[in-house]
Amino acid sequence: MAQLRQVLIALGDPLVEVEVAPDGLAGEITDVVVVEPDETPDLRPGDLALVIGARGRAAVPLIRAAGRRGAAAAAVKVESDSALPLLRNAATDAGIALLAVAPDVRWEQLAALVRGVLEAARGSDDEDTGETLGDLFSLAQTIAALTGGSVSIEDTASRVLAYSRSDDEVDELRRLSILGRQGPAPYLAMLREWGVYQRLRATEEVVRIEERPDLGIRTRIAVGVHAGGRPLGSIWVQEGTAPFADGAEQALVGAARVAALHLVQRRSAAGSSARFRENLLAGMLDGRSDPVSVARQIGADPAKPAAVVAFASREAEPVDRTELELRRSALAAVIAVHAAAYRRSALVTQLGDRTYAFLPDLPADATLLDLTREMVAAAGEHVQAAVGRIVSTMDEVGGSRQEADRVLDAMGRGLGLRVATLADVRSQVLVSETLAVLADQPRLRDPRLTSLRSDNPDLATSLLAYLDALGDVRSAAARLHVHPNTLRYRVRRAAAVAGIDLDDPLVRLFAALQLRLPPDA
Repeated sequence: MAQLRQVLIALGDPLVEVEVAPDGLAGEITDVVVVEPDETPDLRPGDLALVIGARGRAAVPLIRAAGRRGAAAAAVKVESDSALPLLRNAATDAGIALLAVAPDVRWEQLAALVRGVLEAARGSDDEDTGETLGDLFSLAQTIAALTGGSVSIEDTASRVLAYSRSDDEVDELRRLSILGRQGPAPYLAMLREWGVYQRLRATEEVVRIEERPDLGIRTRIAVGVHAGGRPLGSIWVQEGTAPFADGAEQALVGAARVAALHLVQRRSAAGSSARFRENLLAGMLDGRSDPVSVARQIGADPAKPAAVVAFASREAEPVDRTELELRRSALAAVIAVHAAAYRRSALVTQLGDRTYAFLPDLPADATLLDLTREMVAAAGEHVQAAVGRIVSTMDEVGGSRQEADRVLDAMGRGLGLRVATLADVRSQVLVSETLAVLADQPRLRDPRLTSLRSDNPDLATSLLAYLDALGDVRSAAARLHVHPNTLRYRVRRAAAVAGIDLDDPLVRLFAALQLRLPPDA
């Protein structure tokens, strides 16, 4: 649901005007419902009623009926100003907000915009995902202030997602675009002929389009919105009666980069049903949701085996936040397709920098390695995956997630594996976790070895290679590309400098562990 105020901010003055609001603008809108004459309105408390087929005075009975059923607001097209007092009185008496809709607005366009606001509100559980649609309208208003023009933000299909409100003059192209109609065909054809759309999709440069007085089109500047080289949409700014502000083009470039994150989040948040399923899994993996309740929601059997597979992208080069969001969204989409094909009730979610697939209702003899390898191959060369153990019931799914995380942690330390289970990397996992304890507890370390590592790193490296080779000097020397006599000298020197007895097996054991700590530990 969303407050009436949020819906009105999204719709803006070009589409609707508030005539009366007896209970203010803080009331909750839960749904948008079409209401037609000669039908009993199927309305519930919190609905926004779109009164179709009855304008002006003819809409009064429907407004009253909507009020009786608890609707929060009614949207009506008004024939003339003379009908407004009657409509206002009817809405006030019914205790319902009255929205006057512009005559040439298409009802389906208005309904789609309202549903977009409601879906964004339902899909937002934290600040980061937020009400993306509302954020876009706020961004459009900010761009308008910085550029001195009238702004619209569009997707790659040239559908208007958000626009600024303005008291300045707007041309026919902007008016028709906001109302959901095509602009003048000759002008759009010229934009394609001039290569404007191609430039917006291919570069981040600002494109200037001169006015066409013969078509009633004012001067514009536009910029493409991209993430990782992929076009997401565009921002258009129409010049008003005054020229663009100084620095308008620079502001537009920055605005495109801000808009990119909003559009990526909008893509990943699309569909409240998908977001609900993601939240179900996130809650279960975090221990906030009861597995039996989750099973009931997704139609799975909580008494059957299940498992969790964890995925991480190991990018060699750092990427900005927008690109990162886009890649994570794409990774989750690929995994979701494969997981759903394998198990109808599968769930996929993202927690931190990892993506998790939950696979319920597994057969007793299930093996997930082949499926996981298919997912990783489809997801790209930088993706790694760890398969958690198959647990006997959904109540134990936390253990499967924990094991997958342990394996993925070890894989991130340069093992060179794309897919693994605990059986594949058990020794690496156990040693890694032991080293984590040593890193967090300096009192457990031998200060002599600490000094050796810091003061004589070459001796420490040679000693570790010798210990790893179980004292086989020739093998260790070959690994280090030195002569065996050189290695013998370094080992003796390391023992003397550190003051340790390498004949003691416990000293050798602990040295082999501590010398594996990362340099900054």
